[in-house]
Amino acid sequence: MPKREKWVQPGDKLKQRVEKVVEADFQALALDVFFYQAGNNPLYRQYLELLGVSPQEITNIEDIPYLPIQFFKNHDIQTGIWKPALSFSSSGTTAQTASRHLVRDPEFYRRNARRGFAHFYGQVEEYCVLALLPSYLERTGSSLVFMAEDFIRLSRYPQSGFFLYNTEALVEILNHCKKNAIPTLLLGVSFALWELAERHPMNLNGLIIMETGGMKGRRRELTREELHGILKASFQVESVHSEYGMTELLSQAYSQGDGLFRSSPAMRVLAREITDPFAIQPPGKTGALNIIDLANLDTISFIATDDLGRVYEDGSFEILGRLDASDARGCNLLVADV
Repeated sequence: MPKREKWVQPGDKLKQRVEKVVEADFQALALDVFFYQAGNNPLYRQYLELLGVSPQEITNIEDIPYLPIQFFKNHDIQTGIWKPALSFSSSGTTAQTASRHLVRDPEFYRRNARRGFAHFYGQVEEYCVLALLPSYLERTGSSLVFMAEDFIRLSRYPQSGFFLYNTEALVEILNHCKKNAIPTLLLGVSFALWELAERHPMNLNGLIIMETGGMKGRRRELTREELHGILKASFQVESVHSEYGMTELLSQAYSQGDGLFRSSPAMRVLAREITDPFAIQPPGKTGALNIIDLANLDTISFIATDDLGRVYEDGSFEILGRLDASDARGCNLLVADV
């Protein structure tokens, strides 16, 4: 394969390609994004130099070095020179250092999140969007709240909105949506959905119940299977959906109730060996997850996370827990045995 130039094309042209990316074009675009970031991101360039990696020798996405996610805690990560319009930050205890993700173009994030949701569920405008996110609403900088706010604004149903602790109003709207067969998305943090299920069991069959993970220290930890069992029994639904996202990503993945996540078009997940961070695991083998998020064009698209999981032949993946000694984070999915 001929060597590529570092500066493949201007970032704006890459952004246009990211917004239209399909599976067949993903690898070629990911390589172009890699060369663009290797040439224009000082932190990533230094990281590659310290590893002794020449960008020109990279010919496939499995060989790309992934930047450890911890860098978001101590560095402002930027590709190119630009002024941030806003920043997302992770939750955590006062003893932890929060991750910080600078955002150049909030509207690009909104469009990407909408496209990711529509890829699995159809246009968000057609849903009544009810967000039960008390812990996230109580702080600033949540990317999840930012996304939910956009979904609520787009919804054609006036009942859409956020719910902090006003669960009585939420229950009334849920019953209204159920009675009137309104397509409904109830997006909630795990501990809040659990509390709702305990206090207000009801028949929500036909509505989408979607958990985002995170007990936030409010309740004892459950495996996802345990939580979903409680929610399915209390709400009389056949499945509970899940959203996988984090401060460091501008894309999301979704599970529609089978325990397997599927990535939105701009995102792909690979597993690396736990003892060798530069070796990619074969399909079905447990490893730490590497994520390619092309929507992170202006920061870094190649991230080595602390999440443990398995990635399968079709690109779907499951979350099994976290690496030892990793910080507990608010957007984490529930811990289960590996």
